[in-house]
Amino acid sequence: MKNSQIRLVVVLGLIAIMCIVSVQFYWLRKAYDIKERQFTETIHTALQNVADNLANINDGVLGNEDIISQLSSDYFVVNINDVIDANTLEYYLRNEFEKFQVNLDFEYAIYDCGSHQMVYGNYVKLEDNNREEEISTYLPTYDEYTYYFGVYFPTKSNFVINNLRLSLVFSLILLLAVVFFSYAIYVILQQKRLSELQTDFINNMTHEFKTPISSISLSAEAMLKAKEVQDSLRLTNYTKIIKEQTDRLNLQVEKVLQIAHLEANDLVLKPERIDLVDLLHTVIRGAKLNYEKLHGTIELNCNLSQCYITADKTHLTNILHNLLDNSLKYNNNVPKAIFSLSQNQQGIVLSLKDNGIGIDDKYLKQLFDKFFRVPTGNVHNVKGFGLGLFYVKQVIDKHNWQIKLESKLHEGTEIKICI
Repeated sequence: MKNSQIRLVVVLGLIAIMCIVSVQFYWLRKAYDIKERQFTETIHTALQNVADNLANINDGVLGNEDIISQLSSDYFVVNINDVIDANTLEYYLRNEFEKFQVNLDFEYAIYDCGSHQMVYGNYVKLEDNNREEEISTYLPTYDEYTYYFGVYFPTKSNFVINNLRLSLVFSLILLLAVVFFSYAIYVILQQKRLSELQTDFINNMTHEFKTPISSISLSAEAMLKAKEVQDSLRLTNYTKIIKEQTDRLNLQVEKVLQIAHLEANDLVLKPERIDLVDLLHTVIRGAKLNYEKLHGTIELNCNLSQCYITADKTHLTNILHNLLDNSLKYNNNVPKAIFSLSQNQQGIVLSLKDNGIGIDDKYLKQLFDKFFRVPTGNVHNVKGFGLGLFYVKQVIDKHNWQIKLESKLHEGTEIKICI
């Protein structure tokens, strides 16, 4: 993924996080307001009933106007227009609050006309907790009424918040999700940076390797032409080994470079019109010698004289050689590889079937992963980096083709490329 795409994903992720948090905060605030409104309405109803009961006892008449005033979110005053007995008031307050399930501590005071002050009544504990009482002996007066009492709820905020417990739990879960998501973005950016450093290192390392490898290869070729070497069978064999191993090392370096280009998404295909039948004959001729050394064979089953496709010839040739190399390396029998080429309504199907050691079903899904090799304990009889099939898959994906692999353990493998 390009840096610009990663930045876009991070920005969009941050915007999404801010939107989610804002919406959650908004709904949490709305829920708090609704609970507070419900509390206020319940207290109004309970205090109205208390006022009615007091008026009935005193044979008094309540005013037609609203007799209840809310001076703050947790303090209410009630106009009675008559003298108030503290014990009777506390009795009715207890009953009404318990009837409406307002299990909340409260304090009450009665206004004294003579002193023009609120005479403190009592702290009534209805909550089932071990909270220490914090008595507020001073309650404010209200100049609009003459005979009234006031009720104060010191734990009202805690009461409303406790009713929002479920919403708060969900908000906490969301907050944790946001934290983990932010951490995941941080880790992704760190991994991206390390991956770029790794790719740069591989590119620099492989380019540094190519110069001495080319020098060794050219020197080996020159030595093979020298008369002194040609006259000595031992020197000729050693020089051939140097040349073969240098070519092998150069091939591995090329593979690493190709993988680095693929991961950086800067591998540019050079599509051209290719006769696939002719290309297969060329690839088979190039690989035939290695098979014949082990008394093996390569065949081509094809009824087509020509089959033209559009593809990158270099990369297509490389992946075909890769597949043939695997068929040869992972084989305990006399190696045999059969290319088949057919055409149907969906397109062209190119397959390669061998009689190799096969692959266990549980590893089939991982075969095209980078650096993956089928486990064989601590010993790998066949040397490699696990990059061959990864490269094959990447090139095929770049061409928008499909690859299918079928294998049976100890029987062989068939790979199909659908073009």
